[in-house]
Formats: sequence, structure tokens, C-alpha cells
Amino acid sequence: MAYFLVINGTYLTLTVFAITHIRQRTELESYEPAGILQSNQFLPGIAIVVPAYNEEKVIVDSVTSLLSLEYPFYEVIVVNDGSTDGTVGRLVSEFELERIDADYPVELPCEPVDRIYRAPDTDLVLIDKANGGKADALNAGLFFTQKPLFCAIDADSLIERGALQAIVEPFLTKPTATVATGGTVRIANGVSFEKGAPADVALSRSRLVRFQAVEYLRAFFLGRTGLSRIRSLIIISGAFGLFDAETVREIGGYDTDSITEDMELVVRLHRHLIDADQEYEVTFLPHPVVWTEVPESLSVLSRQRRRWFRGLLDTLVKHRDAIGRPSYGLVGLVALPLFVFVEGIGRLVEALGYVLVPLLFVIGALDVWFFIAFLFVSVGLGAILSTVAIFGEVLTYRRYDDPKDVAVLLGYALLESFSYRPWRALVSCQATFEYLLGDKSWGKMTRTGFEEPTDSSD
Repeated sequence: MAYFLVINGTYLTLTVFAITHIRQRTELESYEPAGILQSNQFLPGIAIVVPAYNEEKVIVDSVTSLLSLEYPFYEVIVVNDGSTDGTVGRLVSEFELERIDADYPVELPCEPVDRIYRAPDTDLVLIDKANGGKADALNAGLFFTQKPLFCAIDADSLIERGALQAIVEPFLTKPTATVATGGTVRIANGVSFEKGAPADVALSRSRLVRFQAVEYLRAFFLGRTGLSRIRSLIIISGAFGLFDAETVREIGGYDTDSITEDMELVVRLHRHLIDADQEYEVTFLPHPVVWTEVPESLSVLSRQRRRWFRGLLDTLVKHRDAIGRPSYGLVGLVALPLFVFVEGIGRLVEALGYVLVPLLFVIGALDVWFFIAFLFVSVGLGAILSTVAIFGEVLTYRRYDDPKDVAVLLGYALLESFSYRPWRALVSCQATFEYLLGDKSWGKMTRTGFEEPTDSSD
């Protein structure tokens, strides 16, 4: 019970910071002159790096969306990481890519590059290389580009057209300090897309996806916003993050030995800049949105979440010497300990509570009032946090504008405490055993592709 109170107290504290920050951001955005970014000829160039492995179902939609973004100076670099399906063929055919015969003047720190293609009429590059993993593919794009900023996204993701303008803002307001910014990840399942842009935002009919929708709202709208507010953000989602390219190259790029390369990179960035006694900022912005496909089967979701948790443990172990050290400021004293005790150990204690408390109550070894208090903490506070996130979304950015969808989300916010959260905690236990056994596998993600709007006349 004490641990549950600490965990939920931490979440409530982050929620207060998040609400304050979002309110300020909303007021600021309402006063920004329309079109100011489009007319700014001094915007920094951005390279959008898209690692792709067997993504033939979604890659064309993703690239089409990227090529229609509202930003004046950017290029799209797709890095095919040894796909065994038709990813390369679809890209070459759809965008009429032409192979570059001349050797590229820079040796890329990645697995061998087979071919490089370029589109004749658009800023689209395809690097076809041997398989080396997502981090290796990201490094290929990072060291290939000459743009000052690079945006890392997943191949199964679609960036909203104005999101690039929004996410670059910290690099304009604090150009010498900002090294990384992250945006919000929204669930694409159930959303219909037209020419790479969301046409109709609706909830998926899948119960599992609906639970994830509540989870994503809480994690991004409250969790990361709150962490950013207290300067303790150590995760920028691999689905949508913008970085200073030279700074990331200084630390050697992504760690190819990590299975959650996005978190490990940000932690290493913090440590590098603190050790160099350099003023810097790593921020999260709730307004820029990328849409991504999430698992619709329990087995695929389990593989994904076990990998995420193993990666969390791996990153914390790699950077354990920074945990609790005053020399690393808020990162060492707040961010890393929070992830150790709340996101790491907290999940395991939560799983233990889900198993032991009902068992002790059934055999009569637990006081009835303690059991009621446990239910209140585990169910009530969790539902309150999710409800705050849902209403916050409705009152600000309104991606879900159908009252029926909002009502469904509120229902799932209550139901998840009885089903989804206990399952997730037990999966974390399984992931812990896998990590201790040295498992670094990624697992296979099944793609269904993005939905197109249906013709009502059919």
C-alpha cells in the first residue's frame, strides 16, 4: 500500500505540472500569428530519418505523408534495413527513384550500404543497406544528412502536416540551448487517412487498442509533459523526435547494442552535456502529433511491451552510475530514480500486489478495510489520472471530438484497472526474467496498413 501511494502520488504531482504547462502552451499557441513559420526563410533544415524493415504495407503511405508536410526546408531519408519483403521495390516504383552510381563521400558508420537512390523531383533519399537493427539504420541516416536537425520517426507512422513546424519551435526560441524535442504519439488504428493525412479520427473497435488509447493519452498528455516541465525528460519516443544532428554525432549516434535506443540516446545526451558543463534543454511539446499503428493482438502487444521493459532495465543498468548523483542535477536526483522506483521496481511491486492482496483476502489473512483501501488506490487513482488526461485532451487539442468516443475512453479508463493494468504488470515480471536471461530480441510486429476513407456511395 505504501508503495502504491508513492507511485500514484508521483503521478499526481506530474499531472499538476502537466496541466499547468499545457494551459500555458494553449494560451501561447492561441496568440501565434498564422503563417509566421511558413514565411520564415531562416528556419533550420531538417532531415527526417525513417528506418524501415519489412514495411511494404505502410511505407508508401508514410513517405507520401512526409513529402506533404508544411515545412519549407527538409528532406526525407528512408533507410531500408535489409528488408526481405517488397519495401524497396514499392518505394522505387511509387516515387520513381533513381540509383546514385557515384560513391558517397562520407563513410557511414553502419552495416554495409548496398545502394543509394534519390528521387528526381523531391527531396527523397533511399539508403538500402544490410540488416543491422533500428539503431544502425538511424545512424546511417544521421551521418548521411547535412541538415542541422534530424527527425527520427518510425516507418509505420504518419506526421500531421503542421507538426514539423510546431516541434521545431524550441530550436527557434532557444537555438543555442535546445538539443532535442519530442512530440505526441497518437494511435492510428481506427483512423482513416487520405493522401497521408488523417481524414476521420475515431476510436478503433478493438478493445485492446482502446486500452492503449487511454494509456497513450495518460503517458504523453500527462507523464511526459510533467517530466518536461520539471526538466527531467529522459525519453523521447522513437516514433517522433527532433534532435540537433551535430550533438548526437558527437556522442557517436545511437547505441546499436540497445533495444530501446530512443531512451538510451536521450539519457546519454543528458550525461554528455552535463559533463561538458553546457547549458541545454530537452523538451516535450504536446501539440505536434504523429499517428502510429499499435498491436491489435495480445501476443504482439506482449512482445512489444516486454521489449520496452527490458530496454528500460537495460538503460538504467548501463547508466546506473548516474543514479542519485548530485553532479547530474535533476537527471541524477529525480529522473533516473523516478524511473527506477516507479517505472521499474514499481511495476514489479504492483504485480505482486495484484497477486498477493486478493489471495490473502480470500484466505482471511487480510483485513477487509485494508483490502478496500487497496482497491481504492489501485483502481480509483488510476481511473482519476486517466480521466484527467481524457478531459484534458477534449478541452485542448480535441483529436477525439465525437462524444461517443470520449464516453468509451472514460469507460475504458475505469476498466483498465481491473484488466489491462494487472496484465501489463505481469508482463513486466516476465520481461524482467527475460532480461536476466540475456534476451535482447525485438519480436515481430504485424502491420495491417493505414485505412483509407470509404466512399459513402458504395
